[in-house]
Amino acid sequence: MIKKIVSNVYKLVLSSNIYFLDLNKKIIIDTGDRKDRGDVKLWLSKLVDFERVDVVIFTHLHYDHTGNADLFSNAEFYASKKAVEDLEKVGVGAVLNKQITTILRKIEIKPLPKKLSVLRVIETPGHTAGSVCLLYEKEKVLFSGDTVFDNNILGRVDLPTSKPEKMSESLMNLVSYDFKHLCPGHDCEAKPVPKFIKKAGLEKKFGY
Repeated sequence: MIKKIVSNVYKLVLSSNIYFLDLNKKIIIDTGDRKDRGDVKLWLSKLVDFERVDVVIFTHLHYDHTGNADLFSNAEFYASKKAVEDLEKVGVGAVLNKQITTILRKIEIKPLPKKLSVLRVIETPGHTAGSVCLLYEKEKVLFSGDTVFDNNILGRVDLPTSKPEKMSESLMNLVSYDFKHLCPGHDCEAKPVPKFIKKAGLEKKFGY
């Protein structure tokens, strides 16, 4: 259930993927779905002592990406400024789960800067208004959350805080970045290539 992506970067494969970066800071990207809590404790603890995690970054605040935030008691938490605002204003609509909304509102979640440790923050509204991708430039790894997946799939844009009109722009913005490894929020089965991706000749860029 644990896969090594590149040196010191690991993926915990669950219903929602969790990534661990063991670098100058110990960083978790997304904390998975609470229904997978037992597996998170079992497998992720093989990589890191939860109390030693320095930073937790959320690509967005849906419950299946934030469901185990309370395992990391000593970490600093980050999400985009828009995601933090939506948590306060929209509440359950931004998280899609009442229990996880309550947990997140008890945590201080700081707005992401443009760069945090080794990660460049790229705003990618679409799946949610506050979605971000994270680029580890040295190793050319893109953590794409639910914006774009392997196997011809784009993130849903029919949810309470989605911005469907922004998705194409966000995907085209990602093209300008140099990445080799695409690390999405979920591992999904293949679907047809979206027409605008095919028209722009970007199939290989997004793992099609």
